[in-house]
Amino acid sequence: MRLGIVGMLPGDFRTHEPAHFEAIRDLGFTGAGFHFPGDLCDEIQPDDIDRELALFSDHGIDLSQLAVTYRECLFDPDPSVRQTVVDKITNTAKIASALSAQHYLIRPGSLNPKGSWTSHRDNHTPEAWDLLIETLQAIVPALEMHGVIAVMETHVVSILKDPDTCRRMIDEIASPNVRLVMDYVNHFESLSQVYESHDRLDQIFSSLGPDSPVMHIKDIAIGPGLVVHLDETVPGDGELDLAHCFRHFESLFPDGYGLIEHLKPDLIPEATQKTRTILANADISIH
Repeated sequence: MRLGIVGMLPGDFRTHEPAHFEAIRDLGFTGAGFHFPGDLCDEIQPDDIDRELALFSDHGIDLSQLAVTYRECLFDPDPSVRQTVVDKITNTAKIASALSAQHYLIRPGSLNPKGSWTSHRDNHTPEAWDLLIETLQAIVPALEMHGVIAVMETHVVSILKDPDTCRRMIDEIASPNVRLVMDYVNHFESLSQVYESHDRLDQIFSSLGPDSPVMHIKDIAIGPGLVVHLDETVPGDGELDLAHCFRHFESLFPDGYGLIEHLKPDLIPEATQKTRTILANADISIH
């Protein structure tokens, strides 16, 4: 397996400097990713691409994931909103291709105006599903033309709420250029699943593993309170059987990237060391 980081590079890659890549390399990562604002895609010039390619190449770092961010929902009932987000995704796909991004992260969005990762009951209607598929089908030609592998982010609060639903999306789109992120944490819904994570991870990888070529590394802690809170935490500090998880991914993608993400900068060194320890104990080499 290969090890990378998301969170050490600013979203607008025109602001990247050698110091960013030196810090990534000093922690032993060979890959990195960043979240590029889709609103900026029309501003990018060929010189910006050339400079970014040189920064990655000169420091021996792979662009393992380029994510495009946007406020719009892929299944918004308003066709003009859907066209706006299709344009952002397809235009940024060209940038991802030019930068030789291994994976191009997109998100489904939500009908909740508070944000892409907030719940809404209408996210799960048949009408919403049909619009999601229609939008993705409009994106596929650009992905295929540019040779870009889009990986869809998923979560229990989203329209892609569980492994079976994600499997259905992959089957209906039926394009090798639309895959998933192996963000296993996002598929845990209950205390019993967390406490019996070995079994839940088997279910997740059995359904989605072969179609999830990049993994997001994190753990789950049970939060305090009178209702259930499943909180992300530093790998190794939570309840999940991460050695079992990493063995699954290694068996499918031995050269694939696991990306540590969603951490404050001061926690990244600790997370990196603990991830390396878990991998070593699982007899998985990092290369």
